[in-house]
Amino acid sequence: MEALISQFTFLSDQALQHKNFDPSTIEDLMKLFEIEAYKSWAAMELQHHNEAQDAEIAMQQAEDYLDSVMEDAMDEFRRFEEEFDRMAEAELQQLLYKSEKARKMGSLMEKAAAVASKRYMEAAMNSATASMRSALKAISSNKVHPS
Repeated sequence: MEALISQFTFLSDQALQHKNFDPSTIEDLMKLFEIEAYKSWAAMELQHHNEAQDAEIAMQQAEDYLDSVMEDAMDEFRRFEEEFDRMAEAELQQLLYKSEKARKMGSLMEKAAAVASKRYMEAAMNSATASMRSALKAISSNKVHPS
């Protein structure tokens, strides 16, 4: 383009200085300007197209990377969730085991209390019966107990 501008400057100077100057030479130069402008426009269009393709490729790579990162995060979340579920299940089983032991212990304590209560009642009944027999013996023998 600089060469064309130099040529145009040269021809302009000649047109001003020479009366026999042929204007078609400037027209030929103007056609060369037009061709050069189209070449520049095509080069810019190609460069724009290449940059757009590069941007699309970069965007696709970024999307692929984001998808990969998201998939890794989801896998890690699933592993965490599975581990948490295993821990919760283990804790639940431990609590169920302890509650069953406590239920059995309570049942045994209830039975022991029932047996102790029954024996206490039997002992009280036996004591009361013995006291009644003793009182009956005392009444039938006409002896009065000093207390």
